[in-house]
Amino acid sequence: MASTVTINDIARLAGVSKATVSRVINQKPDVDPATRTRILQIMNEQGFVPSATAAGLAGGRTRLIGVLVPSLTWPLMPEIMRGIGEIVEQSPYELILYSISHEQDRSAVIDRILAAKLAEGLIAVYPGQATGYLSDLHASGYPVVMLDDQGEPIGQTPWVGPDNRIGAYTAVKHLLRLGHSRIGHIKGRIGYQCSEDRYEGYCDALIEAGITPDPALVVQGDFLVSGGASCANELFALPQRPTAIFAASDDMASGVLGAAAEAGLHVPDDVALVGFDDTAPASFMRPSLTTVSQPFFEMGTRAATLLLDAVNALRQPVPSWHTVQRERAPIREFLPTQLVVRESCGAAQVGVADTRTRVTP
Repeated sequence: MASTVTINDIARLAGVSKATVSRVINQKPDVDPATRTRILQIMNEQGFVPSATAAGLAGGRTRLIGVLVPSLTWPLMPEIMRGIGEIVEQSPYELILYSISHEQDRSAVIDRILAAKLAEGLIAVYPGQATGYLSDLHASGYPVVMLDDQGEPIGQTPWVGPDNRIGAYTAVKHLLRLGHSRIGHIKGRIGYQCSEDRYEGYCDALIEAGITPDPALVVQGDFLVSGGASCANELFALPQRPTAIFAASDDMASGVLGAAAEAGLHVPDDVALVGFDDTAPASFMRPSLTTVSQPFFEMGTRAATLLLDAVNALRQPVPSWHTVQRERAPIREFLPTQLVVRESCGAAQVGVADTRTRVTP
């Protein structure tokens, strides 16, 4: 019977108007408690499950939030989505997932999302070129939270991401403790803020140890396996090659492993190696990869929490959430990373962590 029961049926059985049933479904406060209890009891008896979309449109709220993501094939996406899902499933909201390829016009896709009037807010995961557009959208009063990005956070839009600089610092500091002083670095893709942050962390550790960073030991990568291999060959061809390499991603570190094998070099005996990300393949590489673990799950939970706070605050009396946001510094949460020590760096200890966190405000 659940598939045939409608909101009109519930209203008839309860002896109330359809509007009253709708107000109960949408959790409106101005319904007599006894009437609310009777309607909920009848809904339960009849096995009535309201459509989230229909109920939301009728009451002006959809109880749906959108997650805007790049390719779902990215190895980091499962943990991010698991974090978002864990928070959302504890709320009365449901998720709508929008996957956007690099070839698509992201602004046009966002316009279509808004035109459908379903999502009450958006979590934008690595939005890239759509960052400015989303910031303007947030400024107009629509709830948006950025989850990491290729550029620096802009405007008042809440932002959550890893502390790339401290993570890189921790990785290079570990190599220095192991006795390495000639440490090469394979940078991430040009134009990405995380690439620069990881490079700065690399420099911070060297300078703290009294070592002037050598430009010859820094090569420009692209976050790809092939790019890591190409960069590693450049470093191996130096008259005095590095004894250790810090690659700005696990994929590039994988390329280093392949290039080292082709060059007849052994990791970690001839060259120690540390990556960044700690995606699933890292522990299965041979040798297993020492790497900086990004807090993907925690990034998802924080982004979802911030968005739900924003969406729910819109129901509160003035001053609204956006009014409050304009009166304070923007939310910038840099979550801590962890150095996961495995075989590729030549150290025996496991689980070296850095727990420093930056949160603003």
